[in-house]
Amino acid sequence: MTTTILDPTSEQAPATRERVGRPESLAGLTVGLLDISKPRGDVFLDRVEERLTAAGATVARYAKPTFTKPAPADLRHEIATHCDAVIEALAD
Repeated sequence: MTTTILDPTSEQAPATRERVGRPESLAGLTVGLLDISKPRGDVFLDRVEERLTAAGATVARYAKPTFTKPAPADLRHEIATHCDAVIEALAD
């Protein structure tokens, strides 16, 4: 099955990326929660954090400076190097 993901940052041709396999369990993994800074995203992530912690995951919280632009490169790098998985909050 082929999945096409389009980048909303004005790409001219979509990049081809392999899907990363999902872990069987989140227990013992570090899950990053990325708040994109839209209203009430933090409320959603608070509940997600409770559920992840109950499942045995370690949670690291991150926030974009603004929802109108992609996350800065240093923030993306920090998440990629410290987390096994990431969940992004999209709320209003």
